Amino acid sequence: MSRVEQPSRRALLAAAVAAAAVAGGAIPATAHAVSTAGTGGTKGPDRAGFRRPVDYQAWTTFSDWRRGTVRGVRPVAGARPGVVIGAPAGTTDYTDPHTGTTAAWEYATWTSPVHRLAVPSTEVIASWNAHTPGGTWIQVELKGTYSDGTDTPWYVMGRWTAGDGEQDIRRTSVDDQSDGKSSIWTDTFSIDDASTGLRLTAYRLRLTLHRRPGTRTTPTVWRLGAMGSDIPDRFTVPASTPGHAGELRVPRHSQEIHKGQYPEYDNGGEAWCSPTSSQMIIEYWGGRLTEEQLAWVDPSYTDPQVCHAARYTYDYQYAGCGNWPFNAAYAATFKGLQGVVTRLGSLTDLETLIAAGIPAITSQSFLEEELTGSGYGTSGHLMTVIGFTADGDVIANDPASDDNDAVRRVYKRREWENIWLRTKRYNASGKVVSGTGGVCYLYFPAHPSPRQRKALAAVGVR
Repeated sequence: MSRVEQPSRRALLAAAVAAAAVAGGAIPATAHAVSTAGTGGTKGPDRAGFRRPVDYQAWTTFSDWRRGTVRGVRPVAGARPGVVIGAPAGTTDYTDPHTGTTAAWEYATWTSPVHRLAVPSTEVIASWNAHTPGGTWIQVELKGTYSDGTDTPWYVMGRWTAGDGEQDIRRTSVDDQSDGKSSIWTDTFSIDDASTGLRLTAYRLRLTLHRRPGTRTTPTVWRLGAMGSDIPDRFTVPASTPGHAGELRVPRHSQEIHKGQYPEYDNGGEAWCSPTSSQMIIEYWGGRLTEEQLAWVDPSYTDPQVCHAARYTYDYQYAGCGNWPFNAAYAATFKGLQGVVTRLGSLTDLETLIAAGIPAITSQSFLEEELTGSGYGTSGHLMTVIGFTADGDVIANDPASDDNDAVRRVYKRREWENIWLRTKRYNASGKVVSGTGGVCYLYFPAHPSPRQRKALAAVGVR
């Protein structure tokens, strides 16, 4: 996020989609290319009167993994069930587009059952939690069925590894995927023209695990999920009634103190709102990096863990640190944590989570005058919501602050819920551009407490 209203690469992609739709006579309901995500098949109104037209499905349990179709993959039980490579299904060559290196990899696959969406959707985004030791990586793909009865191709939703050493590929999204009805925008499946009424009604996910030939090392995947959503066009949303008041003690980190550091990762710290927000919540849950892990960072830099988060969430194709499932996957590399890319429906949802001790990372875009006290405008920015005042105003750790002490902000409830939940807005030039429509991602314990589990279920996450 820049301190001025500058379009991000993702926002430019969104503009291209919107322009195509306008040329056809309508703006699609959710044509934005920012990573949109969902929370669950919540079909009834919540306490604030909102409906969440979102369907989130995840595979996490041993019985879930056993229901999939396997080729060389073996489900494993235990405290955190998952899938690993058993007997590889074969060997394939992969040419890394970012290094030019071609290498052979053993692989095995797991394919989910068909999930029929409770909400016929204009957008779908996948997310995953995995352990990928050196020399291993995973690929996540999606194949869906449209409301006209035809199928999409297998779309690559991401190629992920936690590392970037000589034995690793470069983690990457895949551009130029389209079938004339839908496209992949970095990490988001999107119907090209939602005004036609075309929707995705079902999908399968395919997970491919890779390792260097002749080794016994294997990736382990603990969580695989996706959301589908169909958020209606809206420049404003109804006001919600304040509920829970309280504040969580979340560490504060500023992205701005990292300006100019490691510009090879998304132009340096000023663009690091996503990994900075991720790092705050990771540390809230006790996640820490070792001196050995941080040894590569210039010792004169404050908060080297933020530099580390930027490096290890970086998407080499998108050329940025804002790939949403990559951030969730990074959080899940810390012991005892899991991450979900999600979409919420109201500030009531956030109050429910805060009351259970779960902070949230949200995405919003706004002009400076639309968010009192921000001091900047942005085409897309991540913040960490840590609480609510007695009057219902939002307490946020805003990484777009001059220093760590200034990170804690209080923003007016009505302004904040509108810039977060709307799907359309006017930019500084008066042009209609996309809003994020309640985009959010959550990091929480691998084994939530009963209270946390209840709160997550209330917003559609299991």
